[in-house]
Amino acid sequence: MKRFPSRSCRAVACLLGYPDDALRAALDEIEAVVVEESALSKDARAGLQALIRQLRRGESFEVEARYVDTFDRGRATSLHLFEHVHGDSRDRGPAMVDLLQTYEQAGLYLAPGELPDYLPVALEFAATQEAAVARDFLGEMAHILNALHTALVQRQSPYAAAIAAVLEMAGERVQHVALPPEEGLDDAWAEPPAFDGCATKGQNRPEHPQPIHIVRKPAPSQGARA
Repeated sequence: MKRFPSRSCRAVACLLGYPDDALRAALDEIEAVVVEESALSKDARAGLQALIRQLRRGESFEVEARYVDTFDRGRATSLHLFEHVHGDSRDRGPAMVDLLQTYEQAGLYLAPGELPDYLPVALEFAATQEAAVARDFLGEMAHILNALHTALVQRQSPYAAAIAAVLEMAGERVQHVALPPEEGLDDAWAEPPAFDGCATKGQNRPEHPQPIHIVRKPAPSQGARA
């Protein structure tokens, strides 16, 4: 079986992290790993090198702002995997616990504040595993990765190359996914204005029909009469 590119996997995990000064200072080392390991295809390596060049350009605040705009402005490009599957539903909690237990059983313990479904964390875990286990683990999230890749391509983001590299590590093909239109997080989480119209199933806006319920007033009982 073809060996798993564990060093390149760690390199991609770094490239998907927040591009602070420490990460940018390590870009030469990260690029050297990608080139020297030669475990990824020529196209995959070229895409990662293009991303690295993009991260080198500009002032720190510009690079960091692009990262936030790319990954923190809507669920379609979130690096938290369960955002794509569970959103804010209650199912996300048990899924987080199961994934965390998978990591801990392999001897990987997260720092306080780290979430187990964060893609760079998942890649760090995969890099510690045998080839078959790592590929199966990443392959289970292929549908999420393809949706994420599609969203990044639509935004013309160089980070799409990193997701394509992960799919290649998993032995999966990059496939276009039809994405539903998505509200931005600010719109999706906005509360309706006070007194903007109420209904029995929550607040509605004035232009939405309001349900009217007519209830017959019960006749007074005999004991209540004077």
